[in-house]
Amino acid sequence: MTTTEDARDKVERKRRMPRAERERQMVAVAEEIFAERGYLAASMDEIAERCGVSKPMIYEYFGSKEGLLIACIRQARTELVNSISQSVVGAEEAEDALRRAARAFFEFTDGHRRAWSLLLINEAAVAGPAALDEIEAVRQEQVELDIALFSAFLPDTPRRDLEVAAQIVVGACERLSLWYVAQEDVSAEEAADYLMRMLWSGVAAMVHPRETPGDTRPHG
Repeated sequence: MTTTEDARDKVERKRRMPRAERERQMVAVAEEIFAERGYLAASMDEIAERCGVSKPMIYEYFGSKEGLLIACIRQARTELVNSISQSVVGAEEAEDALRRAARAFFEFTDGHRRAWSLLLINEAAVAGPAALDEIEAVRQEQVELDIALFSAFLPDTPRRDLEVAAQIVVGACERLSLWYVAQEDVSAEEAADYLMRMLWSGVAAMVHPRETPGDTRPHG
């Protein structure tokens, strides 16, 4: 096959690419460029060029530049939830489950730095309210995931207590991850250890509640 024929064949394959595959390609390229340049500086022309498609095709798929960012956020959200959900399979105690989930979270933020950068408030804030709503949806999904995790081991704990614990864990993980990804000498396991040292005593109080002050009843 000649060089010209080979080029035509590549173009033809691109044209025949299924829509779902094309969307994944666009999201992957956009994620890379958004992470490299920031949302405002990222060019739809460059995204289209790297994908080998026209700019109108990207608008046809995602509606707008913000719509493309939201698609990137949703992809990262799905990957994060899957990573954490898979990590806790087989855990037999609350402490082990929480440690596994924390380690999976930090492994994701380190191994998917481009995707993680899109889940931070900075880029969404300049993109618009829809992107901010998507970021908050990511956090809320993490909260619900933690509530489900806690309730599996603490079935008698009031819903309000589980919600408070989940909110604290999600906030702590997000903030600690910002520090963690900047450290070259800290592993995901160590970051999870730091988190557990600070938080587990509070969660353990729900697992093994102590006597309330003034409670003189015998406990066997």
